[in-house]
Amino acid sequence: MEGISYGIGSRVKHKEFGAGVVIQVYSDSYEITFINYGTKTILKSFTGLESIDFVGDETDLLSFEKVERVFTRLLRKYSDIQEVVPLGSKWKNGLLVLQPGDTNLKQKEMPIDTFFHKIVMVRDRLRVMEQRINASDLSDEEKVNLQQYITRIYGSLTSFNVLFADKDDYFVGEQK
Repeated sequence: MEGISYGIGSRVKHKEFGAGVVIQVYSDSYEITFINYGTKTILKSFTGLESIDFVGDETDLLSFEKVERVFTRLLRKYSDIQEVVPLGSKWKNGLLVLQPGDTNLKQKEMPIDTFFHKIVMVRDRLRVMEQRINASDLSDEEKVNLQQYITRIYGSLTSFNVLFADKDDYFVGEQK
C-alpha cells in the first residue's frame, strides 16, 4: 500500500523480518517489533512493508514506553520513592579492588554491587536535596546557585555511569 501512513498498533509484514507490530511512529520512520527479530526502525520510504491489519495514523497517540518514561521522570522529580536500579550485567558478581601505590599497604576489596548500591544512594540523596531546594523558601537566585552545584556534582559522578544497566539511570552533568 503506497502513500499510507501506518499508526501505532498496525500489523505489518516485512520481506526479511516477517510479521510485526508498529509500536511508535516518527516523522520519517516506524519502530516495529517483529516476532523473531525484536524491535527495528524502518524508514517510511521503505516499500517492502505489507499491511496485515491497518490502523490509521493518529498523530496524538503515545506509545506505552514514552508514557512510562514521562511518569518515571515525574516520580523521580517529585517524590522520595526509591527505585531498584539494576547493575550492568557485566559487573554482577564482580569485585572492586583498590590497590595502593605503597606496596607496604594492603589492598581493599569490595563486591561491585555493594559499591554500586552506595553510588545509587548518593544519587538518590542528591535528587532529594534538589527537590527540597526547589520546594524551599529560598529566592530563585539562591535556588539557581545551589542547583548549579548539584549539576556539577552529577557531572563529577558521570564516571560511574559505566556501572548502570540503563542509560535512563545515568548521572548527567551540565549540558553545553
